[in-house]
Amino acid sequence: MDLTPKVKFLGMTFDVTLMIGSVVSALIVLLLVFLLTRKLSVRPGGRQNVMEYVIDFVSGITGMMLEKKESARYLSFALTTFLFILVANLLGVVVMVTATAHGPIPSLGITAADLKLTDSVSWFKSPTSDINVTVAMAGAIFLYSHFAGIAKSPLGYLQHYVKPFWWMLPIHIIDEVSKPATHALRLWANIFAGEVLILILREGTFYFTGIPLFAWMGFSVFVGCIQAYIFTVLAMVYIAQKVGEE
Repeated sequence: MDLTPKVKFLGMTFDVTLMIGSVVSALIVLLLVFLLTRKLSVRPGGRQNVMEYVIDFVSGITGMMLEKKESARYLSFALTTFLFILVANLLGVVVMVTATAHGPIPSLGITAADLKLTDSVSWFKSPTSDINVTVAMAGAIFLYSHFAGIAKSPLGYLQHYVKPFWWMLPIHIIDEVSKPATHALRLWANIFAGEVLILILREGTFYFTGIPLFAWMGFSVFVGCIQAYIFTVLAMVYIAQKVGEE
């Protein structure tokens, strides 16, 4: 396993690889949306068609969960979530940056003891291949869905925990607690496992692992797209359960 550079700030430790990957993912999404939405016209061209297709696709996700007026409020959120996770998932398939450390780097948390295990330092990977990122995103969606439900109808929010029977309260609580855990673990496990296998195949002899490597990279692109879709759908499901009319 490659070493991960870390920095300490205000008593907290930050993973440099994750910060680079997350910032790059966000910048790529920003740049893509900026380029695809320049010079909009009534008769859309190629770039505008691509953006409109993506918006229609995500609008279909929100429309499945909420009424038309309500779903429009969450379109920007769902679009941003889908694009960020999609780009973050695919970055590790396309780009993995590692370097060789020739000596300890205390400022990045790399010690001589670490170098005895390996001298390979990871500088870039998919942010979603780290469980801390997926837990943070799933946790934020979990908290927001509850706050949105309370803000819309405090009494209705509390009543759903005892429906259809009061003795189902513990079951509802377990269900709510398990949602962010499964939401985060599903995304992380799929992306992490894919990157680990890519690293293993990359270290092998090209004559034996070359074809399996390219085949798995192609499959990883498919998995990355599917997982971005699933994460966004589940996010909207959890929010719709709290703010939906039914």
